[in-house]
Amino acid sequence: MPRLYLGKILLRWCDSCHAPVLSGTCACGASTRPVAVTPPGDARPAFPDDIERINRIFSDHFGAPLIPDGHIALLNKVPSEDRMDEIVLGGAVVGAIRYLPEARRWEPLPRPAAAAYLRPTKRFVVVDDGAVPSIRDSGASLLAPGLVSIDPSVSEGDEVFILTRAGECIGVGRARVDAATAATMERGTVVRTRKNVPSVCVPGKATWEDAVRANEQVLAEHEAASVKFIRDVAEQNPRQPTISYSGGKDSLATLLLVQKALGPVPLLFADTGLEFPETYENVEAVAERYGLTVLRISDVETFWSEFERNGPPAVDYRWCCKVCKLHPVGRLIDENWGECLTFIGQRKYESVKRMQSKRVWQNVHVPQQLSAAPIQHWTAMHVWLYIFREKAPYNRLYERGLDRIGCFMCPSSDLATFEIIEEAHPELLAMWREKLAGWQEKQGLPDDWIEKGLWRKRGDADEEADSYN
Repeated sequence: MPRLYLGKILLRWCDSCHAPVLSGTCACGASTRPVAVTPPGDARPAFPDDIERINRIFSDHFGAPLIPDGHIALLNKVPSEDRMDEIVLGGAVVGAIRYLPEARRWEPLPRPAAAAYLRPTKRFVVVDDGAVPSIRDSGASLLAPGLVSIDPSVSEGDEVFILTRAGECIGVGRARVDAATAATMERGTVVRTRKNVPSVCVPGKATWEDAVRANEQVLAEHEAASVKFIRDVAEQNPRQPTISYSGGKDSLATLLLVQKALGPVPLLFADTGLEFPETYENVEAVAERYGLTVLRISDVETFWSEFERNGPPAVDYRWCCKVCKLHPVGRLIDENWGECLTFIGQRKYESVKRMQSKRVWQNVHVPQQLSAAPIQHWTAMHVWLYIFREKAPYNRLYERGLDRIGCFMCPSSDLATFEIIEEAHPELLAMWREKLAGWQEKQGLPDDWIEKGLWRKRGDADEEADSYN
């Protein structure tokens, strides 16, 4: 898939603090180095559930976990058929996990740098010393004459580590044959080596508190710039200021900034009726923590009426945003002020449309609302480090493996995310599948329409509406 640049990749690493840094110099004074993540490069922290999932995937396949205790790990979502997350450790991409929808399982995709953290006990090959230079230095595939031994568990198509007789990892790749076949071969390819860009990996323990300290200056600068933006926009547009709050990390960071710039400001919460229980908990917790008024409006009845007429919303037919968010919020504004200024947690690193969006705009569906994006130029790492610095109460769903929080049945979600949601809230997805099954029968849709997530795409023109983060 083509690389998607939504802005400069700002992720760097301090080898002294063993932490991600978002500028050329760490707060400790050391120079930082770039981390070669795949664009758009909107990396986020790996939470305990993420780490447990990654270690389970690697242990099942290679017999050893990847991420050791006490090390900072990041995840960077990259373009894929469904979902693939690069894993950053020690300032290097050490591998990835990829969800395979057809098999309904995750696949580990290690890079050679992963050998700094694990020694495989299965699914590896050992090569003759004479084959080492061509594999290690040129990325050549492993041919049968260079094979010394192969782990009996290797099947055709498996990801494998390529090791020297001394146990050094010189490459990774995909097996072209199974172990039994490889043992009888005299010629031909045993492993097709994956050509990876060499990367520096410096293992070391650190905490997220260390990462916050390492980014002290850059966080202060971003906070000051965003606070100034908020004050300037509010001064130039003298109407009631509000904050669009969804229970997500971006709207939480925006709330923190608006609090510092303007003081207490009402929250607008568009309750779609399709929210997670954890989101409702977070809205209440945030309002209580910061003493804020929540103006809440819901129109779930209209959602189901629209569903009966037009079927489920899709990525390219997102009628749900207008029905459940924009139009209800417009009525809420009419009832309270007539017009208002709303600060929204929109970031350009989220999508092409948001990258192209103005920082201050009016949505055609809510003309009485002027919207402004204080964190338009922030990455996810800026947001998380800021939330950690402020010790703000974030939505617990992020710790379950979700990277974005919205309606539980959002058509923009991948199948891997739906699997994670099903683990946390099987009752919600059971209800949604029942609704989908009714529409499927009514329209005579294919048997695999639900299972393969085909309901998420219509093939119509993209109708993405401004959402509330």
